[in-house]
Amino acid sequence: MLHGSTHPDFAEVARALRRILPKRGAGGAAACVYHRGEKVVDIWGGTSDTRGTPWKEDTLSISFSTTKGVVSTLLHLHADRGLIEYDAPVAEYWPEFAEGGKERITVRQVLCHEAGLYAISDMVEHGREMLDWDHVTSRIAAAEPRHAPGTAHGYHALTYGWLVGEIVRRVADNKPFPELLESELARPLGLEGLYCGVPADQQHRCATLMARGMNGPIERRRRNTQRILERAERWRARLSRLGFHYDPSESIAALMAPGMEDLDFNSEEFRAASIPAANGMFTARSLARLYACLAQGGELDGVRLLSYDTLRRATEQQNRGAGRVIPISMRWRLGYHRVFAVRARVPGGFGHSGFGGSGAWADPQRQLAVALTVNSGVGTPFGDTRIARLGGAAVRCADRR
Repeated sequence: MLHGSTHPDFAEVARALRRILPKRGAGGAAACVYHRGEKVVDIWGGTSDTRGTPWKEDTLSISFSTTKGVVSTLLHLHADRGLIEYDAPVAEYWPEFAEGGKERITVRQVLCHEAGLYAISDMVEHGREMLDWDHVTSRIAAAEPRHAPGTAHGYHALTYGWLVGEIVRRVADNKPFPELLESELARPLGLEGLYCGVPADQQHRCATLMARGMNGPIERRRRNTQRILERAERWRARLSRLGFHYDPSESIAALMAPGMEDLDFNSEEFRAASIPAANGMFTARSLARLYACLAQGGELDGVRLLSYDTLRRATEQQNRGAGRVIPISMRWRLGYHRVFAVRARVPGGFGHSGFGGSGAWADPQRQLAVALTVNSGVGTPFGDTRIARLGGAAVRCADRR
């Protein structure tokens, strides 16, 4: 059963969400859609935990890499103010970053995943270190790129958030990252569920993650990690024999810190930390409203977040082709990727999806914004078909309208 409201023109989106909800067992989801600045879908259903607690209108759900689109927007806001130049060296804002031969890496190369700093396994010795912002950023500053910057692209699955987030912090008087999200994005747009570092008084709103292999007893999580590593090694050998250049070990290096399976993704400690590439806790309503502002040229309900010129530059395609971490073309913009939608084309769209099924994106040509949050099931590190199916339904509804 779904709760909330749906404009009759977008009834297909509600049907798509019903199909996404688990047919049996626990799990829930929420979807929100804006069209031409109007909220036309705001619905939710299912359960937020294994005890059967109903998903509520203000339930927060971990959205993994969907967080990257949010932190990218925060950087673009500061670029719009003239505080950050895309083609300036990162070290201009973060002097320690120049170590390890990185003095010429630009902000643009970071945003489009061309910096060569994707291997979290090179930077931390245990996943628990990721809970300490200053520790990780100091390790990134000391790291050496895995390839010459600008010569290739490799998805910075975990390091991206600290790279972009620290650049922003350096030009914003070193304010804590959660404070920047609140003051620069959430408060101006009236977003009631946009966190990367959930405060103690909001922890009760968080849905339990029920993704296979990522929760449950630690021994089970460790066995799952071992299976992933063994599978990657088999694929590496097989692809090498077939003449393919993709090396799965590069993906493992980007996606898995040593001992990361020891982290409890449902703990208050993990939710309170800021990992801006991976642990954003959002409502679909807040994600959709943020992207609705971008779909409207940077302004929504009288609030101007970005200038049209900055938004245009931020969403221009930077590269194409398979990357060193993701073996498909994501057509990276500056912090956003292409929109995948079932039975629909969105050539001018941009956004970010995440492991576990969440995602959010904007299509300025249709003035359309779509967001989905979920807490069960598991897909690929860059999303699965659920956001693509829901997004395709939204596009078809907008086109018929």
